[in-house]
Parts: sequence; C-alpha cells; structure tokens
Amino acid sequence: MTSKAFFAPKLPIGGLSHVQGDQGPALLDMTIPEVFKATVKRFPDGQAAVFSSTGKRWTWTELDRRIDDLASGLTTLGLTSGDRIGMWGPNSPEWLLMQYATARVGLIMVNVNPAYRTSELEYALNKSGCRAIVLMEAFKASNYVAMMQEVLPELSNGAVTGKRFAKLPDMELVIKTGAAKVPGMMLFNDIVRSGIDRGLSHLDALTNALNPDDPINIQFTSGTTGLPKGATLTHRNIVNNAHFTVSTMAFKPADKLCLPVPLYHCFGMVLGSLGCVTAGSCLVFPGEGFDPKATLAALATEKCTAVYGVPSMFALMLDQPEFPSLDLSSLRTGVMAGAPCPIELMKRVIADMNMRDVTICYGMTETSPTSFQSSPADTLERRVSTLGQVHPHVEAKIVDTDGNILPIGTPGEICTRGYLIMKGYWDDDAKTADAIRDGWMHTGDLGVIDENGYCSIVGRLKDMVIRGGENIYPREVEEFLGQHEKVREVQVFGIPDPTYGEELCAWIVCRDGQTLTEDDVRAFCQGRISHFKIPKHIRFKQELPLTVTGKAQKFKMRDEMAAELKQRANSKE
Repeated sequence: MTSKAFFAPKLPIGGLSHVQGDQGPALLDMTIPEVFKATVKRFPDGQAAVFSSTGKRWTWTELDRRIDDLASGLTTLGLTSGDRIGMWGPNSPEWLLMQYATARVGLIMVNVNPAYRTSELEYALNKSGCRAIVLMEAFKASNYVAMMQEVLPELSNGAVTGKRFAKLPDMELVIKTGAAKVPGMMLFNDIVRSGIDRGLSHLDALTNALNPDDPINIQFTSGTTGLPKGATLTHRNIVNNAHFTVSTMAFKPADKLCLPVPLYHCFGMVLGSLGCVTAGSCLVFPGEGFDPKATLAALATEKCTAVYGVPSMFALMLDQPEFPSLDLSSLRTGVMAGAPCPIELMKRVIADMNMRDVTICYGMTETSPTSFQSSPADTLERRVSTLGQVHPHVEAKIVDTDGNILPIGTPGEICTRGYLIMKGYWDDDAKTADAIRDGWMHTGDLGVIDENGYCSIVGRLKDMVIRGGENIYPREVEEFLGQHEKVREVQVFGIPDPTYGEELCAWIVCRDGQTLTEDDVRAFCQGRISHFKIPKHIRFKQELPLTVTGKAQKFKMRDEMAAELKQRANSKE
C-alpha cells in the first residue's frame, strides 16, 4: 500500500498563503480491520511486533490470531458496535491487541492518558460514556488498580458486571491485565480465552458492517490548557494519515520502527502502529515507556531502520554516555514531532544517529494528526528549518484574525481541511463549532508559508508575547537560545508586567555536566537578537513540565514564575 517516497509539491495559490496537497495518490477507502487483514494476507510470516523488554515476537499471522481471539471475547461481554471502551496504561502487548480488536468489531476505543489521576480519569470516562475499561496494573508511580478503586469504591462488593457505579453511571465492566485477581474486576486473559472458546466465524460479519467514516477512536487532547477535549476520529481519518506519513518515508516490509512514544497518543497509535500496518513494517517496542538507554539498546540490537520521538527524547539519547559506542548504522529515517524541533538538535540527529532521511511532522490530534511533513528529498536546510509541505488531499491556509488569507511570508493562524479533520469533539458541539468553521480546522498555531509551499511555525496564538507594543514569537527566541552549545532544552514564555504589559522569561535545561549563568545567556544574546527579545527572567531547571507526549506546559511555567516573582516582591516590602 505504500506509494512513492514523496509527493508532488504544490505551490501557493495566487501569491497567497494557501496550498493544496497532491491529489494524485488515492485515498484508502478501507476500515482499520480491512487494512490489517490485507497486510496479514500479503506478509503472513513477516515480523509484525517485537517487545524488547520481554523478548516477545509476533509475526503478522500470530498477531492476527491474537487480535481475533480478543475481538471475539469482547463480543461475549455484550459490547456492540459504537460502544466506547477505555484503554488505560503504558505501551504493552495488551494495548496493541486492544487497538485492533476493538476496531475489528466496531468498538470505539477511548485512549486514556497513562499519566491521568483520579479526577482526570473520571472526567474522560464520563465525557465519553465508556461502558468498559481495560487497565494495566501499574506503571512507575501510577497504580491504576488503586486509582480505579478510589473512583469506583463499589468494586469492593465483588460483582463484575452491571451498571453499579455512582461516579461512572455508564460503566459496566472493569477489566485488568495480569494474573492477580481484584474484586469487581474481570481478567483480560479470561476474556481472550472466552473468545477462543466461542470461535471467530461471527467476526467477519461485524467487520463487513463497518463504514470507513464510522468513528472508531476518541483521543483526549493533552490538556496543556483547560479541560481535555475528546477528538473523535474515523477509520478514514487515521488509516489515510498513517499511510501517507509512512509513505513519505518510503516504509517497506523490511523496515523496523522503534516506537518509544506512547501508544495512547496519535504519534504512537496512528503514525507508529497503524503506519506500520499500512506498510507491513515491523514495530519494535523498547519498553512500556521511554527510557533512553533501553531505546538505544533496541535500536542497535534489532537493527531498526526508523525511530520516532519528541525532541527531548532525541536529546536524551544523544547525551547518553554509551551513545558513541553503539552501532546505529541501520537507521535511516523516522519522525521528530510532538513539540517544536530545535534546528541544532535536528542537525545532530541527522549527523550522529545516521538518520539522513529523518522527517518532521506537524499536526494535531484533531487532524489525525499530520497535515505537513518534510520529505527525505528536501534539502537539509528545509528539513531543519521548516515543517515541510502539505500532505496529500489536505488543504492549508494562513489567515488573519478576520479569517482573510494572508500574503506569502506573512504570519497568521494555520488552518487545514480535508479527509483528516476529526468528526468533532465527543459530546461537545459548541467547542467543535469553535474549532471547525466552514470545514476548516483552526489550529491555534501561528505559521508562515513561503513561495515554495513550505510551512514554518512561529508560535501559538496564545503564546505570542506583546512587550511594549512589540510582538514576540517565543519559538524564534527558543530556536536562537537552542544554538548555545550548553543548552539542551529551552522554553520561552511571557508573564504580566506593569510597565511593558508582558515580559519575556526563559527556562533552560543545560546539557549534562554543563552550567550557565543568567549573565552568560544575556551575553550570548547581546548584539545577536533585538534587545526586546532578550529574556528579562532566566531560570535554570533540571527538567521542564511536559505532557506525556512532550508538549511544554507553559501555563505551569507561567504560574510558577508568577508565584516566585510575587513572593520576591512581597519579601522586599
């Protein structure tokens, strides 16, 4: 199903920041299970999935059989097409099986963030109206069983079916992985066994009744501000987005993708897992969550040809003491996404990790997620300084606050439309109408499109800082400070100021073994960027507050910085 390694570029229309992707490659008019079965038929004995931490390996045929057993088991629970079922936990064999077993029978899987705590869990499950949830036992500091027991104290009564929960009135079934029995919870493996006993003859009828435009997945936005919203995605949305993303990198059955990013997010589930299904490529999971040493070990041991990650993941891998001794010559491509990609880091990934064909993807959960992607055929300069060009069958424009399309090179809000736009936010018509207007998704990102159709991000609408009448795009300052040899990560943001309206702040994480002072940073800036872009407040941190997917939570930085400055001001009074 893969096509050529890159797609025909489309130049801006009429001198305006308006581009349309290649219309040549056909959209796949298929559901997820149809795509999966086609891949199994083509590559029955090919490697499908490797779990490095346990040594578990599945061919496409083996994975297919396990998915069908689970799908059959889910039907014994009384769940029917269109019902919502949550999946809560880190990357695991069970997560992978759930992704395709739910799609096989038309259940809408709700991806529950593995970092959620009880109030967030309760909100997401109620908002989506889940009838069931599958949860892992625990991961790092998260004890999922204990948190579920806190939300649902009725579990202690022992009954495992029926509507019985005050806080989650739609919930009927709680299913846990592992062997340990817990009162009120069913065991995942028992459901698989019930599917084996029932057989598989009824599954094809359920799959054949599905439509590519049916909703099949709800992904809650990462909540960098406000309550998360449940982006509702269809088979057509994510099948095609996965297909075009890996096609841009020329994925083939011989490719092996190392996937340290979480499956609960579009990056892992769509671009990673489903992308490999469309191409017949092998998925390699280095562990349940990201660990730089484990990821590097998997890359070297499995001879992976691709790896995905957010910028901070690549930075941590490059800084590992054992990195220079590892043979990563098999690597050629991958995706760096999920957060702004510093130019200097991108250059190191290409040079030091042998990822000569690495790409940057830009998009959002609501757009399935990729709308722009750089190509291996692009020059190095374009691949390190832009997001690439618009994807096939996608239209994009840059608009002002009144919705007018801006001239080439003028910053404004990025809007996209096409097959990739979500069906809407689950059970939230008002927020859907605010985000999608006349078919266009308003991203909230500020960008520019050049004369060749390449897009670059300059910031977020909500992040733009106005200091004394000067518009400052934090992304520009972050890129500049990221060029300092001692800086590993940096985030720039604004806080209220009585004199200038807003002042600029920078939080910096230094490379291992390196130190900087505020004066060092200001000296680096002096004479190289405008004086009003030099941060007034500079702080050095061991780590930055990020979502699980690596997005900077600038609202937390602002709150902490404001509290610090207020405390300092009070102490001087």
